[in-house]
Amino acid sequence: MKNKPQILQSGIVNVDFGENVKIVEPVNIYGCKIGSNCFIGPFVEIQKDVEIGNNCKIQSHAFICELVTIGNNCFISHGAMFINDVFSKGGPAQGDKSLWKSTKIGNNVSVGTNSTILPVEICDNVVIGAGSVVTKNIIQSGIYAGNPAKKIKDL
Repeated sequence: MKNKPQILQSGIVNVDFGENVKIVEPVNIYGCKIGSNCFIGPFVEIQKDVEIGNNCKIQSHAFICELVTIGNNCFISHGAMFINDVFSKGGPAQGDKSLWKSTKIGNNVSVGTNSTILPVEICDNVVIGAGSVVTKNIIQSGIYAGNPAKKIKDL
């Protein structure tokens, strides 16, 4: 006997949109808030309780998990990943959201292609280079790159 899988549909559900938002499907966006004049590329997932400011661009294949706040005028490049579970008990939280941590991105922040952003705070006017891994708060504007990301240049 063949088993039938449970098929779940991606889509756009329970989202608070500002004005003039453009989305290229397919996407999986639910329970979040997206400001005015934003662009969301294809194959993006934005989970519940995420807040994205105005004039932001979220490029294809980005993953923005719960507990992320992104300011205004931000650019999130292709394949950028946000993490809220730091495996504080040696493995995944297994649904225990009390172990998750939040991320706050300031205004005028660009996150490069295939970067990974752990639960941190990033101040205004920051560029994160492609492939970087941000493991600590960024409190000074500038250009950051590497694994772990370090400041390489002032803006």
